[in-house]
Amino acid sequence: MLASRQVLVALVVALVIGLAATGYALYQEKRQPEGVEISVGKNGLSIKER
Repeated sequence: MLASRQVLVALVVALVIGLAATGYALYQEKRQPEGVEISVGKNGLSIKER
């Protein structure tokens, strides 16, 4: 009984850590970078200040 409860607690902790890591990764991906964006495309060189 005690071992199954420990396994359940370990699974819940692992899920919480996984959700937190996924949320932080999505936050970092969607965050706009600050500075200058330089891109080369069909219209030539483009420089945008963020």
